[in-house]
Amino acid sequence: MTTTYQQLCLSVCEIARAAGKFIATERTHFDRHTVENKGLHDLVSYVDKSSEKQIIEALSALLPESGFIAEEGTSSKHGEHFNWVIDPLDGTTNFINGVPVYAVSIGLLEGEELVLGVVYEICRNECFYAWKGGKAYLNGEEIRVSETSDLHDALLATGFPYSNFENLDQYMALLKWSMTEARGVRRLGSAATDLAYVACGRFDSFFEYDLKPWDVAAGAFIVQQAGGKVSDFEGGDKYLFGGEIIASNLSLSSPLQKKVASFMNK
Repeated sequence: MTTTYQQLCLSVCEIARAAGKFIATERTHFDRHTVENKGLHDLVSYVDKSSEKQIIEALSALLPESGFIAEEGTSSKHGEHFNWVIDPLDGTTNFINGVPVYAVSIGLLEGEELVLGVVYEICRNECFYAWKGGKAYLNGEEIRVSETSDLHDALLATGFPYSNFENLDQYMALLKWSMTEARGVRRLGSAATDLAYVACGRFDSFFEYDLKPWDVAAGAFIVQQAGGKVSDFEGGDKYLFGGEIIASNLSLSSPLQKKVASFMNK
């Protein structure tokens, strides 16, 4: 690959912005009757599918040898060395109901290693991005995770499962602990945006289960490049395909991970 990670990343930012512009335009005249159900409470619209096709076409031109791990499955191509991990509209339920927040999320795997991530939050026109060997940025300005060191002072973010309720009792106990022990808990409805907000210090930590690779790939990488720590609930590195994630600044990472594990891994 002769193109640098930085060059690739900046090009992906433009691709994400273009997809975001399309999504924002469609929102102005969106008809909720066009929504389809992929599964229990799992919604998709023509906007998701059209956005993904647009993104894949642009990324294919940018890196022709690459493959795709994409939420709506509009391409099944597998790349030998490079694979894009794409959520063309993270926060579909928010979008359908006209509620911010929703985002475009694009990560790049080189082998098994994430090497760049872009999260474009459409409603606030905020593009978060990072590449291997670089720092993390928001609209051209460097970002870092927060310096909060006490969980009592922390603003936590999480998400709610929409179909997998097997661990709901444990999760509700964890949520109760979070509400009583932390400064506050927020649920935006877009994991990619939650992670981006951890990267820039708006949230101190984020945890969620029942997630897919396209929900977290880009955001998790941006958190790491912003000086944060990302893990699964056990503290390992299986957050991309393991369905669970904790993202945090370094001070809160260990105590939060132990607390989440104590509830969710009983």
